[in-house]
Amino acid sequence: MSALTVGHEPGQGWDDLVRLWEGTDAPEGCKVEIIEGVVTLSPTPSNGHNDIAETVQRQLYSVIAADWGIYQTLALALPSRHGMYIPDLVVVPKDALFGDKNHIPADAAELVVEITSQSNAGHDRITKAAGYAQAGIPLHLLIDRWAPGGPTVTLYGEPTGDVYRTLTAGKFGEAVMLPAPFELSIETSLFPGR
Repeated sequence: MSALTVGHEPGQGWDDLVRLWEGTDAPEGCKVEIIEGVVTLSPTPSNGHNDIAETVQRQLYSVIAADWGIYQTLALALPSRHGMYIPDLVVVPKDALFGDKNHIPADAAELVVEITSQSNAGHDRITKAAGYAQAGIPLHLLIDRWAPGGPTVTLYGEPTGDVYRTLTAGKFGEAVMLPAPFELSIETSLFPGR
């Protein structure tokens, strides 16, 4: 199944988009995001996708501070890009989870991890990466199961405007070193193929 979009009225403001996003009645397990002003529903991820997310999350827990959390369904608000993105994993200080909202400002994140799905790889590679960079999120790990030359892992950092610098890139099986504050080598040989 591919991603679906929900229409909205042209010229809607950010608050209207957020209300539409919050009121979207999607099937359980679907991811509901706002990407470039459009409410988008993505299907439940595959078992391989979930296994990669769990593998990275397990490795990250060995190095993060007790007052930080790793979340799989936390929405990041990017009002300047008309976006509400839900990364596959996001690492944030727990004190960023204030109030009764179901999202936080994107700039509170220290690391986002996106694992591509065949139906939304373009959003993960381009649109969301630009949004994360513009928000100033220090590190973005893209695990691209559907890269044209085979599965790859790319670590981006040093955001400037809406562009990241590539810190390291490799294929599945090659370790990826996350810099401070993580100082962790992500072992990608544990990842399943597509």
